[in-house]
Amino acid sequence: MSSPTRRIAARAPRAAVATTLTFLALTLGARAGMAETFAYVGNADSNDISVFKLAENGEMTPVQTAAFTGVEKPGSSTPLAITPDHRVLIAGVRSQPFQAVSFSIDQKTGQLSHIGNGPLADSMANIATDRGGKVLFSASYGGNKVAVNPLGANGVVAAPTQVIPTGLNAHAFLPSPDNRFVFATNLGSDQVLSFAFEPTTGALTPSDPPVYKVPEKSGPRHFVFHPNGKFVYLLHELNGDVAAFNYEAKSGAWDEIQRTTALPEGFTGKPWAADIHITPDGRFLYASERTTNTIAAYKVDAATGKLTTIGSVPTEKQPRGFNIDPSGRYLAAVGELSDGMTVYAIDQSSGALAKLKSYPTGKKPNWVEFLSLP
Repeated sequence: MSSPTRRIAARAPRAAVATTLTFLALTLGARAGMAETFAYVGNADSNDISVFKLAENGEMTPVQTAAFTGVEKPGSSTPLAITPDHRVLIAGVRSQPFQAVSFSIDQKTGQLSHIGNGPLADSMANIATDRGGKVLFSASYGGNKVAVNPLGANGVVAAPTQVIPTGLNAHAFLPSPDNRFVFATNLGSDQVLSFAFEPTTGALTPSDPPVYKVPEKSGPRHFVFHPNGKFVYLLHELNGDVAAFNYEAKSGAWDEIQRTTALPEGFTGKPWAADIHITPDGRFLYASERTTNTIAAYKVDAATGKLTTIGSVPTEKQPRGFNIDPSGRYLAAVGELSDGMTVYAIDQSSGALAKLKSYPTGKKPNWVEFLSLP
C-alpha cells in the first residue's frame, strides 16, 4: 500500500518541475522574441539626446546620453526624426551653423552612434522624413520657409534641393500617409500650405488649392493624421483649438468637420498649445498646453473622426513635446522648464491618463520619439 503512494509522491515533483521548466521556456522565449522599445528625448540646452528603455510595465531605464558632435551653441529647440527603416535618428540643430546631426541606431541596444552632420537651410522648428526615407522635410519658424534635403545612403543630410518661402512662421512640415502630398502650417499667417510630392525626385509643387485658411489669430502649429488616413487633426497654438478634418487622399483636400479645445475647463488665460499625437490604433488623441502645463485627452469616433473630450491631466512644466509608444499603452511628456519626463499609462478602454513615474532628462527637453526594435 505504501509503495504506490511513494511512487506517486516521487512522480509529482518531477511533473511539477517539468511543467515549470516548460512555462519558463515559453515565457523566456516569448520575451526574447519581443520587441524592445526605446524613447529618445531631444534636449535643447544640453545639446544631446537622452535615451531610455521602456519596460512592459511602463518603467523607464536611462541607457545613454548622446551628445551632438560638432555643435557648440544650444538652439531654441531640438526636433527629432527617425527614418522609416528605424536605422537612423536625425536631430535638427537651431544654432548656427544650422545643421542636422545623424546617428545610427543600434538594432539591439537602441543606443546612438554619431554618423555625420549635414546642412539645413535655416533654424528649423520641425523635421520629418518622407515615407520612403529618401528626403528630409524641414520648416523654419523664424525664416518663414520650408525646405527639402536629400538623405544619403548613410543617413547623413545633403544640401537642400528646394527652399520654398512661406507665410509667417512655418512650423510643421509633414507628408501625407501615402507620401503623395506634404503640408506645412504657417502659424503667423493662419494657413496650411499644400504641396504635391514626387517621391522619386523629391520635388515639391504647389497643390490646387495651394492654401487652406484657418481662423484668424488661431496659430496652426502641429497636426497628425489618423492611422486610417481618412482624418487629420490640427492643433492651434494661439487659441488652443483642436480642429478635426476629413482628409481626401486622392486630392489631398482638408474639410473641417469639428472644432474643440485643448484648454482645461474654466481656463481664462492666454493659450499656448504645443503638441498633438494619436494612438497607433486611432482610438485616442492627446494635445499638450504650455500655459496650464496640461495634456488634454479625447476619444476618437472611428466612423466620423469626431472627438469627445475625456479631460485634462497636469504634466511637466511647459510641455512642448510628448509622444505615445508603439503599443499605444504609454505616453511620455517632457517639460522645457522642469528638465524632466513623466510617463503615463493610457487606459485602454477610456483613454484616460494615469501618472506612473517621472525621470530627469537633459536640459530643456522638448521632443520625444519612440521606437520599437527590431
